[in-house]
Amino acid sequence: MTARESVAASQGHAAVAPAGSSAKPASRAGNAGLGLGGRCALGLAGLAALLALWWLGTDVFSPAGGMARRFSPGATFVSLAELLTASDLPMHILVSLRRIAVGLGFALLIGVPLGLAIGSWRRLEAAVSPAMQFLRMISPLSWMPIAVMVFGVGDDPVYFLLTFAAVWPIVLNTAAGVQQLDPRWLQLAQSVAATRWETLRSVILPGVLGHILTGVRLAIGILWIVLVPCEMLGVSAGMGYFILDTRDRLAYSELMAMVLMIGVLGFLLDAAARTLYRYWRG
Repeated sequence: MTARESVAASQGHAAVAPAGSSAKPASRAGNAGLGLGGRCALGLAGLAALLALWWLGTDVFSPAGGMARRFSPGATFVSLAELLTASDLPMHILVSLRRIAVGLGFALLIGVPLGLAIGSWRRLEAAVSPAMQFLRMISPLSWMPIAVMVFGVGDDPVYFLLTFAAVWPIVLNTAAGVQQLDPRWLQLAQSVAATRWETLRSVILPGVLGHILTGVRLAIGILWIVLVPCEMLGVSAGMGYFILDTRDRLAYSELMAMVLMIGVLGFLLDAAARTLYRYWRG
């Protein structure tokens, strides 16, 4: 979907509600009486149900001595506590978070200016849109052998793969934000003889910041999925490396503890991105 199609889709959704209707959307109306405490209680209930299914699958329905019992919640939580207090797991987590930050930083440096340019010039959008759609549909993981051959073993190929994965949602959302700007803002900037830099700094960037933050949240989700296989490229630290290490040592409870930690950290990163977006919207 191009930036222009994203704008058209959002406008089409906005046109569904009848004009002058004071009724809230169905999703919000159904949650009108649900306070923060109720939402937290339901969320905890959902997590408890997931934990119960995990326990039933490993401790109740699996045969005695089966492989599934090695991934049981009891052994996993014991291993997780040991890993967090008496191992180098925190170091591996910090290394992975650093790679996420670097990949996201490069994606922002590339994606925001490119999205601003595509959203501002329709001819540029028409010229680069087919190539961009072609490239973004290639799985970042398919570049792994090429990245290793070009950049060698280490952090460089990981940074390349993470940047390639994260740049597309930032580009598309930034371009869509530019195309949705109120033209009267730009006319007002021209009427006061604002320079291009002043218009960019005071009108365009504040107007598209919400779209950029949406792109960042989407990019974080993609980065977190791509990170673990990328860290199996011969690096000596990181959560992906740690998973391979636990597999080679046949430490199954530690492997499951690492999988659990990846889920927790990914949830916290997404929550931080949502909080930042809500703070911007006031």
